[in-house]
Amino acid sequence: MLQLLLKLLGFAVLNAISVLLVMGFYGAGVWPVALLVVIVTLGLDLLYLGPWAVPLKYLAPGILLLLTFQVFVILYSGFTAFTNAGQGHLGTKQDAIAAIALSGRERVPDSPKYLLAILEGPTGLSFLVTDPDGAALVGDPATPLAPAPDAERNDAGKAVGLPGAEALTFQQILGRQDEILGMEVPIAADPADGVLRTQDGQTAFVFRSVRAYDPALDAVVDSSTGVVYRDNGRGNFAAPDGTQIDPGWRAVVGLDNFARMVREVRESEQFLGVFLWTFVFAILSVAMGFGFGTFLALVFNDPRIRGRRIYRMILILPYAFPVFLSVLIWGGLLNPEFGFINEVLLGGAKIPWLQDPWLARFSVLMVSLWLEFPYWFLIATGALQSIPRDLEEAATIDGAGRRRLFRHVRLPLLLVTVAPLLVSAFAFAFNNFNLVWLLTRGGPIALDSEIDAGATDLLITLTYKLAFDNSVQDYGLASAISATIFMIVAAISILSFRRTRRYEEVF
Repeated sequence: MLQLLLKLLGFAVLNAISVLLVMGFYGAGVWPVALLVVIVTLGLDLLYLGPWAVPLKYLAPGILLLLTFQVFVILYSGFTAFTNAGQGHLGTKQDAIAAIALSGRERVPDSPKYLLAILEGPTGLSFLVTDPDGAALVGDPATPLAPAPDAERNDAGKAVGLPGAEALTFQQILGRQDEILGMEVPIAADPADGVLRTQDGQTAFVFRSVRAYDPALDAVVDSSTGVVYRDNGRGNFAAPDGTQIDPGWRAVVGLDNFARMVREVRESEQFLGVFLWTFVFAILSVAMGFGFGTFLALVFNDPRIRGRRIYRMILILPYAFPVFLSVLIWGGLLNPEFGFINEVLLGGAKIPWLQDPWLARFSVLMVSLWLEFPYWFLIATGALQSIPRDLEEAATIDGAGRRRLFRHVRLPLLLVTVAPLLVSAFAFAFNNFNLVWLLTRGGPIALDSEIDAGATDLLITLTYKLAFDNSVQDYGLASAISATIFMIVAAISILSFRRTRRYEEVF
């Protein structure tokens, strides 16, 4: 009985959370997500409260997490690649219209004068005004004007105070004039009605935007110039000459982001360099790590070497430390001014390891080798020890030397084990964000770089810069690059896995 009560309580909490999520998503206008939450919640209720589909009850949590944190992220990123999402295009069309109505304000020529008292209360500064009819109104930047029947008045009938709030003196107003002169208090809930602003702290006037949205035209009309800015279908209101009003809104732009990416590759030296360096880094990183790790595995697989266990333990130490910590330490070691390598090993040399483009690339590859070779050393050691001894003995009896033994026996059998791992390592190196970002942040960056791309930037770090570390915040282009990375890695992985099958068929 207790187990049943706990089960019902858990589902009551789950459904309550789902109701809150549905209300939040629906209130924000994201009704497809709200509908999805309803379907998932009802599905879980039916699944766990009924006696059927017992195996699915164990699989459902994993499937739900997979769909939420993997499939949804991939699909959403893919969708974003076909939109103009980014700085100035983050909200809806209604959000853009409201923002335009709040921008470019000018004082209304025939605006009435409001007598003003500035109050400071628990929520900050507010305007207490007396309109031309003598009514007292109060509001703040977040709250439109509302009647204030309990306002205190002076002998002239001006509202000068409210219970629970302190009226600022003239000296206090002067001390905070920048804050007060920048205040805008909405007259009503509709932004088109304008706001009250003050220029002297004693009186306030109505200011309205010169650009107003006309629903009949589905356009923004500039009252000062008469120019009509129409919806261009690409997330902006634009004039006939192409001039656009910011902000815009998120809109589907088709393959524009992919076309921009291809154009950048063709026309931008920095972007093309990042594209090529990504492939070079991924190939060299895997090849160097695998080659050096396999070489060490062959050396210490020889039974004639004494103390092999101690050497093997020492060689895997770089693999035991956290990657981010190792990279940060290497960044200090390579510091040109006081790094250990320059100061101690090179006798005070000033070699710019991370400031020169080619030296920075070399440094990134060396640090990658330091981080990767212990992994391949462990894999190759295990694979070599699993090779049947009779095969090696037979090859030796047939006259094979060490080179032929390695080339025709050990290496093919080794590739049977490590070939799939080489493919996955290439995919990891292609997206090795942590190494590059922690060591060089993609630099050094050329002064004439138009896209903030550096000599060691990979596509993944450039994507991050475009999305989060840049004033532009171009999510659409960043998502298009991410989708391209996914397709490149997927295509290379599929082709590589097909080629590696022949080792399994032969051996």
